Amino acid sequence: MTRALVAVAGALGVLLAFSALAPTAGSGPATRVAAHRGGAALWPENSLLAFRQALALGVDALEFDLHMTADGEVVVLHDPTLDRTSTAKGPVRELSLADLALVRLKARDGTITDERVSTFAQVLDLAASTSVELVPEIKIDATGQRYDGIEEKVLALLRSRGLLARATVQAFQRETIRRLRELEPTARTMFLVTRGDVERERTRPAEAVRRARELGATDLGMNHRLIDADVVSAARVARIRLAAWTVNEEADIRRMLDLGVDMVMSDRPDLVKRLRER
Repeated sequence: MTRALVAVAGALGVLLAFSALAPTAGSGPATRVAAHRGGAALWPENSLLAFRQALALGVDALEFDLHMTADGEVVVLHDPTLDRTSTAKGPVRELSLADLALVRLKARDGTITDERVSTFAQVLDLAASTSVELVPEIKIDATGQRYDGIEEKVLALLRSRGLLARATVQAFQRETIRRLRELEPTARTMFLVTRGDVERERTRPAEAVRRARELGATDLGMNHRLIDADVVSAARVARIRLAAWTVNEEADIRRMLDLGVDMVMSDRPDLVKRLRER
């Protein structure tokens, strides 16, 4: 097969996966359940234990966070510093992967566990034999700066394991979404919006759909308190997949399910699955 045909075949595969995940006008598939940070209310957040347990639970997607070490390794951790969730302290970007090998993660109650900070590659390897969707979020460092080259590394790791078509890469930063789109136009990307974003711009929450579309994002992730019928309708019209975060209380989960959002990200994926299946 010629190089041109290989490129076309690869692009076609991603587009077919895009079509399978993308929302359709009118009644769509059941709301997908994403284990937020692997299920942070159930297991040590962003740990391999959490991801294994979430997979055993049968979630549709794993949601997790990415930072970069001093030696350029992409690792899975929510905060830009290690203080809250581990036995170490200080910014992630000041430590090497070897330094992190000595670190243990803490449980939600502060108990020290045997779990270690995992690499993005380890999570991909864990998910490779499943059909689960991957929803990694590219974070910024403790000073609010982007990690130089992290978008390239994230895309390269996804490609190397044949998982690009199963991934939707998230970010709050418009520059990160633009860079991902520049590097890989066929990649799924999720633009994240907070209540503060909407309040600062003094716009209706539904306007976030237009901003996501202008960025070229395929998905929009919003604080669940911002989502109403107008937001869902606007997302359907724009063919933007809509995710709600972080939805942990039963009443809030029910509201998102009733509205028909495309994905619910929750620290309690077990509860979301139970309510969805009733």
